[in-house]
Amino acid sequence: MESKYIRETYCFKTSRVFPNDINNHNTLFGGRLMSYIDDIASIAAAKLCRTNTVTASTDSVDFLLPIHPSDSVTLEAFVTWTGRSSMEVFVKVIREGLMTGDRKIAATAFLTFVALDENNRKVTVPHVIPETEEQIQLHQTAPSRAAIRRQRREESKQLASFLTTDFPWEV
Repeated sequence: MESKYIRETYCFKTSRVFPNDINNHNTLFGGRLMSYIDDIASIAAAKLCRTNTVTASTDSVDFLLPIHPSDSVTLEAFVTWTGRSSMEVFVKVIREGLMTGDRKIAATAFLTFVALDENNRKVTVPHVIPETEEQIQLHQTAPSRAAIRRQRREESKQLASFLTTDFPWEV
């Protein structure tokens, strides 16, 4: 399978923060931002493999700074690493004060996607080649994040086997 440069998976999205996007703290609602993150990450994943993809996990979303109605929010997403059929996507969220031009990292996220064929079977994905310092750092640190994901998934499976599906009022 051929390899692709990470830059081939880059996606960008910029949005205003409107009144219906904010929470009771007058900042961008976290759920809205998480929706933006999953959306753009899915596009980056599809650009790598040019097939259907599905979100396997949202490994982390770290909210670092609030995003206000006077800000725009820009998301940058790209595939940082691949397994056989899975890929790690990094999303960087930048808030920009529209009146000041001040730009700061407001959030970061790592998500995992799996590539599927038309029958929803896993397919092999291309490896990615990092070029920039940022890409190289994220690519080199990805295997340790993948190991943590595998461990967390096993723990989640164990927890799920213990949990009940009964309605609370039937217990």
